Amino acid sequence: MNEIETGRVVLLTTSHRVAPGLLSWTAWRLLHDADEVLCADAAHPQLPYLREAGVEVKQASPTAEELVDACAGGRTVLVIATAEGDRPLTDGLARLAGSGRVAMPDLELLPGSYDLPGARLLDLVQVMDRIRAECPWSSRQTHQSLAKYGIEEAYELVEAIEDGDKDELREELGDVLLQVVFHARIAEEDEDAPFSLDDVAATIVDKLIHRHPHVFGDETATTPEEVKAHWLRTKAVEKQRDSVTDGIPLGQPGLALAAKLSSRVRTAGLTVPLPPGEGVGYELLAMAVRAEAEGVDPEAALRAAARAYRDAILTTEAEGGNSNPSGV
Repeated sequence: MNEIETGRVVLLTTSHRVAPGLLSWTAWRLLHDADEVLCADAAHPQLPYLREAGVEVKQASPTAEELVDACAGGRTVLVIATAEGDRPLTDGLARLAGSGRVAMPDLELLPGSYDLPGARLLDLVQVMDRIRAECPWSSRQTHQSLAKYGIEEAYELVEAIEDGDKDELREELGDVLLQVVFHARIAEEDEDAPFSLDDVAATIVDKLIHRHPHVFGDETATTPEEVKAHWLRTKAVEKQRDSVTDGIPLGQPGLALAAKLSSRVRTAGLTVPLPPGEGVGYELLAMAVRAEAEGVDPEAALRAAARAYRDAILTTEAEGGNSNPSGV
């Protein structure tokens, strides 16, 4: 009898990352069945859809005491949470419940919609839109002016991976992602051939599906080697290259460039002698080709050796090693 007399408070939460009006069946049922539906935000994005569905919503910001009183007689009052979360109301209800002096209604938190995986990317797009429109620096950037940051962020990501720092890795992945979102936002403004982040995502989705026929199609692959063979075949059909060197960026670091050329030559089954020449450049080229053939990334190997050298320098400095004023 007491449960009927004290009533019920339902706090309905919704995600702004899901289109308004897309609510769970439980949420819609309670919205229709509640004795009273309240919302403090007159501009809440759900309200037009609720009114269209015949749900009467009263704009109100009741205190905890007022809400408890509104449930007297076994009434159900549903409160649509605002984006800020109605913290004063929930804290007030918790305070009343903890006092033990008030006959409390049943309190229920009902998520009406949930974030799907990747939903926070929508927040990133919205933040980028605002920064692009309102920030004096960001609003002036171009693909060309941002190019150097893409290289820097990629190197910082590699460093985080090699350091094994998971917190740093998460942050650096975010910085790389920012470059993608920033460039896509700039591309939306192109007068001749605009595209958006959705177009970027659609392109890579189509590419991944096409290059994984063993996952999305009828072909089979049970080893990494078979997967790579699928990838190379589909890529060759897509690109229709005249040379195995097509698509290799010549501006990448030298060891990585040499290894990439060697990989293309080996994969194509070509026999290409190394160009004759003397000097450290040709020696490094030969070493990079040999490393690639042995399955070693020469760029990563040299970077690891350089980091060891850096550590040796720090050790020598810490031990007060001999200084060399001449710099030699």
